[in-house]
Amino acid sequence: MALAVFSSSTVSSSSFFSRHGSSTGPKASHIDCFRNLDVTNLTQRRTLVKPINAEPQRKDSIVPLAATIVAPEVTEKEKEDEDFDELARSLENASPLEIMDKALEKFGTDIGIAFSGAEDVALIEYAHLTGRPYRVFSLDTGRLNPETYRLFDAVEKHYGIHIEYMFPDSIEVQALVRTKGLFSFYEDGHQECCRVRKVRPLRRALKGLRAWITGQRKDQSPGTRSEVPVVQVDPAFEGMDGGVGSLVKWNPVANVKGNDIWNFLRTMNVPVNSLHSQGYVSIGCEPCTRPVLPGQHEREGRWWWEDAKAKECGLHKGNIKQEDAENLDGNKNGVDDANGTATVADIFNTKNVVNLSRTGIENLAKLENRQEPWLVVLYAPWCRFCQAMDESYVDLADKLAGSGVKVGKFRADGEQKEFAKSELELGSFPTILFFPKHSSHPIKYPSEKRDVDSLMAFVNAFR
Repeated sequence: MALAVFSSSTVSSSSFFSRHGSSTGPKASHIDCFRNLDVTNLTQRRTLVKPINAEPQRKDSIVPLAATIVAPEVTEKEKEDEDFDELARSLENASPLEIMDKALEKFGTDIGIAFSGAEDVALIEYAHLTGRPYRVFSLDTGRLNPETYRLFDAVEKHYGIHIEYMFPDSIEVQALVRTKGLFSFYEDGHQECCRVRKVRPLRRALKGLRAWITGQRKDQSPGTRSEVPVVQVDPAFEGMDGGVGSLVKWNPVANVKGNDIWNFLRTMNVPVNSLHSQGYVSIGCEPCTRPVLPGQHEREGRWWWEDAKAKECGLHKGNIKQEDAENLDGNKNGVDDANGTATVADIFNTKNVVNLSRTGIENLAKLENRQEPWLVVLYAPWCRFCQAMDESYVDLADKLAGSGVKVGKFRADGEQKEFAKSELELGSFPTILFFPKHSSHPIKYPSEKRDVDSLMAFVNAFR
């Protein structure tokens, strides 16, 4: 994830802040997502602001870190008087451009855009359109794709800015690799590696700011981002003043759908990561990122070997409620019942999908001479990856109706999860099993393609 920092014209040439000039109103006037904001008026309001032009490429061998930036003093009264919950409510229906403009107006050079090199280009474009100076910073973990580095260079040239790169501590990385190897995250989870390569460098960067801007969207990640507000007091990190409440987090595209972001990027003709054309949607470090397949949620390309519930690296760990962190069977959007199972709307609802109980799935698994084969999905209704295949699984069930193949579903979260893991080969949600005739052993669907044609080919191979 890249973090970008912008500065005002008063910052010296040795500053790492990126600079950018004002933009023209007509460029944005035809974009639907700008809604009620008059870009022309925005530009007119900037006439008293000296444009921030890009500097020539710096030759400095040493660039100051964000943590070294000295900001104007803010009194305790000013901080206490600010009600960001109320501000979030007032901006809930605002366009991303309006939200970005408010963020830059309020915090000036004390706010930075976190740039990860994926759809975060939209954040820089919005900042550019406001005509205000802005800062951009990015986290270079040392394990990014070559295509991501090429995008960084293209973005700097396109906007005439300097991205400030934050790097992990070399001693910490060396100790991790020497002790546990280069790919320990495949065996014991990605949190430790992300903590060293991403979270701690981010913490250093944010210590030099009073606010930061991220590209989080509500539709991005199952169970962790569905309640993201457009502005909030950061629940996990501290700003330059230190202590709880010292950092404000802005999410201008929280209410924007992924497709709308891409329509915006194409309309504005800005640089994008070439990996997107190869099926990558959510892009992180190279070893932990892969393309998504038909029927998959965009976040499923990240840390695919782990539970689908909490796909976060730690940069936005404040999104994960404490109870969710302790028990990944919970549901952030629902209400838990007495058994700890989230009461949310069920999926795969059609007369051609049989809802199996615990007893039903146990009996099915014990049969050695079934009269007809079964296809069963082990699922959790709160899982976005299960939700993403809802339509294709229902279509498949309708196509198989009357064919001699039964289609079923078994809810395997909550108190059923341990049973499903030990007896039904549950790895992550969704897991699809085929129970053939005359066999006591189910066959696990090995692919992550969950479109109708791929699932039908799997069924036809065994019936």
